[in-house]
Amino acid sequence: MDAPQPASRAGGVVATLALAGITAAIMQTLVTPLIADLPEILDTSASNAAWVITVTLLAAAVCVPVVGRLGDLVGKRPMLLVCAVPLVVGSVVCALASDVVTMIVGRGLQGMGMGVVPLGIALLRDVVPAERLSPSIALVSASMGIGGGLGLPVAAAVAQYADWRALFWGAAALAVLVTALIWFLIPDVPAAARGQRFDLPGALGLGAGLVCLLLAVSKGADWGWGSGTTLGLFAAAVVTLVAWGFWEIRTTDPLTDLRTTARPRVLLTNLASVFVGFAMYASMLVMPQLLQFPEATGYGLGQSMLAAGLWMAPGGIMMMFVSPLGGRLTNARGPKVTLVSGALVIAAGYGLSMVLMGSAWGLMVVGIVINSGVGLAYGSMPALIMGSVPLSETAAANGFNTLMRSLGTSVGAAVIGVILAQMTTTLGGRTFASEDGFRTALLVGGALALVSAAIAAAIPAARPAPAAPVGDRAADEPEQAAV
Repeated sequence: MDAPQPASRAGGVVATLALAGITAAIMQTLVTPLIADLPEILDTSASNAAWVITVTLLAAAVCVPVVGRLGDLVGKRPMLLVCAVPLVVGSVVCALASDVVTMIVGRGLQGMGMGVVPLGIALLRDVVPAERLSPSIALVSASMGIGGGLGLPVAAAVAQYADWRALFWGAAALAVLVTALIWFLIPDVPAAARGQRFDLPGALGLGAGLVCLLLAVSKGADWGWGSGTTLGLFAAAVVTLVAWGFWEIRTTDPLTDLRTTARPRVLLTNLASVFVGFAMYASMLVMPQLLQFPEATGYGLGQSMLAAGLWMAPGGIMMMFVSPLGGRLTNARGPKVTLVSGALVIAAGYGLSMVLMGSAWGLMVVGIVINSGVGLAYGSMPALIMGSVPLSETAAANGFNTLMRSLGTSVGAAVIGVILAQMTTTLGGRTFASEDGFRTALLVGGALALVSAAIAAAIPAARPAPAAPVGDRAADEPEQAAV
């Protein structure tokens, strides 16, 4: 492994990787202001237009673990550049799209580029000085939340006052900038797992299982949770993922080393990640609707799309400020304390929502508190993971952790969607989610944040890796007590 870079060079690396994460997050939230208009823009049905969002999730879920493993095998810088290409091309395809199929293709390409975040986090372990590692990891890890918080109001403003294609041309320009910065500022670090083979059957099996699972979760409400299609996809996901697990245990160079993943520190961190992802996304689904629902409902705040985005923006900005503080807390007390603290802060934010949801100012405060907790939690997870896995599996392990967060947000979207669809009220012939529905959704988000805190509290203390003979695979275990 190369020596850590000088402080000035490391600063450029961290800034580049954080911008890459923010760009990836903006790609995900880019179409949010357009959701209601997509059927008209693309001359298609609402159900077909929904694939514009779903395909990005599916592409990211399949590609992130694969890209992470390839980063360990061939090098993180080359794979960062590979991930940047579909971000650029996908944005251009979307900007030129005039039909739903072309738009879906472009959005799928954008999803393929989401591996920049776990790759970037893994790279930090190789190039950033030890004293700056925890704050740097926290900032890059939180960049997805920062990008989502800042990208939404910008996208809403562009969608409201300019042609919708400008959103994608702007995203393409941002992706080109990120590509150039990666090319010039990111050092080429030797691959830690060079010489091992790529597990193609494992990649295909995991991809197939995830597609079945996430399709069932994301489209179950449209197809019916008891429909043959939904149940069949869930069954296929279980069978495929179980078969994949058996393969991964028996193959020599697995895509994901399940023995490492099963270690209590890694397993519990990933499990906590699922619940944190759910808790984070619950607020992102509920708060914009509360802000934009008509005041005549008695609980809606009647804000425009742009105003709602601006009320939520301080939450994303707060993540930017909290992330370095979380890194310092990790240095002082360890990443476990930071994760528990973050989950408890998220729960506190949901608690505040019970009394502050009646005003835009109140929801802004709630968003700031919840996103502060997310910043702490997201920054601590990679530190826990990287302190528990071999150097040769750093990128793959971070990719798997990112996948767990995404799984949490996907399940969260489905569960919150069911709650709001079942608890409704009627006004002027239109059906809206009721105030009780919103309160229930917020309570569920808070409860799962507490579950995440309890799981994180159970993470065992780090232990130094046992000595191993030179050349043995166990020899590249990290000194876990140092993280």
